[in-house]
Amino acid sequence: MRIENLYVVGTGRRLPPVMTLEEAERAGLCERRLVWRTEVQSVCVSEDESGPEMAAHAAKTALRQAGARPAEIDLILHANTWYQGHDMWAPASYVQREAVGNACPAIEVRQMSNGGLCALELAASYLLGSPDRTSALVTTGDRFCAPGFDRWRSDPGTVFGDGGTAIVISRRPGFARLRSIATVADAGLEQMQRGVDPFGPAPFSARAAVDVETMRQDFVKASGLDGILDRIDRGQSEAIERALADAEVKLEDIDWFVLPNLGRGRLKAHFLNKFAIDPDRTTWSWGRQVGHLGAGDQIAGLGQLADSGVLQPGQRCLLAGVGAGFTWSCAVVEMLRRPPTAARPSTSAALTRTIRRG
Repeated sequence: MRIENLYVVGTGRRLPPVMTLEEAERAGLCERRLVWRTEVQSVCVSEDESGPEMAAHAAKTALRQAGARPAEIDLILHANTWYQGHDMWAPASYVQREAVGNACPAIEVRQMSNGGLCALELAASYLLGSPDRTSALVTTGDRFCAPGFDRWRSDPGTVFGDGGTAIVISRRPGFARLRSIATVADAGLEQMQRGVDPFGPAPFSARAAVDVETMRQDFVKASGLDGILDRIDRGQSEAIERALADAEVKLEDIDWFVLPNLGRGRLKAHFLNKFAIDPDRTTWSWGRQVGHLGAGDQIAGLGQLADSGVLQPGQRCLLAGVGAGFTWSCAVVEMLRRPPTAARPSTSAALTRTIRRG
């Protein structure tokens, strides 16, 4: 979708302190031999804050940076991938009450790791649907903790971090322009995250904790690995090609890439090698310290690049995401000027130094 006259006016991140691989190993939480190939150095770990609480904090930061009044927010979308802290509950409404306090629609989006970008596309479409709508807030928030999820073992090849993210897009001019966004879907891959377990009457009816690898292997046995990988590559390629075409740019015109915070092996296979992307032009050096933030990698990564000054005015940034289901999304953002000063997350300074070093 080609986008005219929509801007990024604020971003926010709530990233708890990090736990290093060495600390996790000493605590008996992981085995180095199973994690070291990911090249992940640390992940953000929340000791008490839930996903929605971190999302609300991030939203407050984004709204301050945007200078947005509650009456200007016409839509709130909250994306997540994991348990939100309560049963039979609407976390989007919590974010609205805590961070905004208005009466616009507040809706949960659950498209797994691609939820943040999917929500961004829905928000853009909503704003463009009526000239009376001004701004939209998109948040994400997850805390990947026991007993149902093992951040180090539940999905080998990816290590999960906790955090909340937020972005405000608006018709009002902002520090960056949203030039395009595209989403591609292939429901034929849905079973990869479901495996052959029967549908259960309650959470964890079949297993005591999430086991993505077993589900994946069951699907591979039934469908064949080569065909699955071809479909994943086609979906990602189509999303990127459509977003670039709609923005009227080429891949070589992109200055920075915000990619999913996956382990190094997966990142190379699905992005770096396939599209000949230089890791030093990506958020990898930052992502390997915070972990995979569920639906929030892209929003957090864009905010990190913008607030740290790494993404310069006139430069273009490509955000790429993929989520179980499967869906792939890609957005092109053009930096116009430095963002206004806003409260930064406590981990920002250290991570800024890291991403500057590349």
